[in-house]
Amino acid sequence: MKVIISGGGTGGHIFPAIAIADALKAKAPDTDIHFVGATGKMEMDLVPKAGYPITGLPVRGFQRKITLQNLSFPFKVITSLWKAYRLMKKFKPDVAVGVGGYASGPTLQVANWMGIPFVLQEQNSYAGATNRILGFKANRIFVAYEHMDKFFPKDKILFTGNPIRGKIKSQEALTRTEALQKLGLSTSAKTVFIFGGSLGAKTLNEAVKKGLSEGIIQENINIIWQIGKIYWPEYSQHQVLKLPNVKAFAFIDDMPLMYQAADLVVCRAGALTVSELALLGKPAILVPSPMVAEDHQTANAMALVEKSAAVLVKDVDAADMLVKTMAQLVHEDVKLSSLATQIGFFAKPDAAIKIAEEILKIGSSKVKS
Repeated sequence: MKVIISGGGTGGHIFPAIAIADALKAKAPDTDIHFVGATGKMEMDLVPKAGYPITGLPVRGFQRKITLQNLSFPFKVITSLWKAYRLMKKFKPDVAVGVGGYASGPTLQVANWMGIPFVLQEQNSYAGATNRILGFKANRIFVAYEHMDKFFPKDKILFTGNPIRGKIKSQEALTRTEALQKLGLSTSAKTVFIFGGSLGAKTLNEAVKKGLSEGIIQENINIIWQIGKIYWPEYSQHQVLKLPNVKAFAFIDDMPLMYQAADLVVCRAGALTVSELALLGKPAILVPSPMVAEDHQTANAMALVEKSAAVLVKDVDAADMLVKTMAQLVHEDVKLSSLATQIGFFAKPDAAIKIAEEILKIGSSKVKS
């Protein structure tokens, strides 16, 4: 069987896509998988590292503000549609998968024109524009939140949860103490892991820098801090990074190690991040990004907050509230234990396998016909 997987742009789209591909290979090792991404985006590097071929499309999003980039938008769409069509003709997939992001649009539109069945995987509690448009034509739509029938036909929805990278739990054999020793941090201090997604987050970075500079974060709290590659030049020489209880990184490859070391996680509320926290049962302070479509990260966070499964700090309040909340909460063992228990109820450890099984079922029907 041949499967096209399209989408990307952020780790929140790419890593679920790779998890689905890995699950397909686990269920049916002879499955031939080809990815489609957007040229210049993260998937063009991460997907080959995961062992899968990828074709890049020149497609980009339409800017809401007036910009010269919008003049080239129609040409990039047409070129992307033509390139996707040529790939489909050559590869001849039995089923196509869209995970959201720029590349999903033209790829799945061509699949629809060519009569190739396709499915969608929507990570967020507020469906993205591409998936909303394509949802009525999809064969199946895999979702991670309830009440998604306000975006998609109810009879096409399958509640699976978000697929998580298999290696995310790979450090479970390592104890918390061993993880801290590996990082060179005190094993007797409470540990907070702070990250702003694959690109970093200015709000979180500024709040942490302020908290360290003002001494709000004491030496009895370890800080693991992913600053982000685009912010690293600005922060890397700051004196707070020289503190013995701080380990700062531009980018983190070994996320399982950081999760294992952490007593508390401070992060954005991207769908993939929320799913990883649930799977690992990690107490978290969520700071939803206000810069995402339809404020969907706040919706993601509120789904947890309403069940007492996470703590919310608004982006606008982060400068004054985040570090103070973090420094207090990390020492409240009863509260941390309660948050860990509650967020664990959101875990869907077999999401990728369920999605893979449904894809193989749809693809097999196409082959037989």
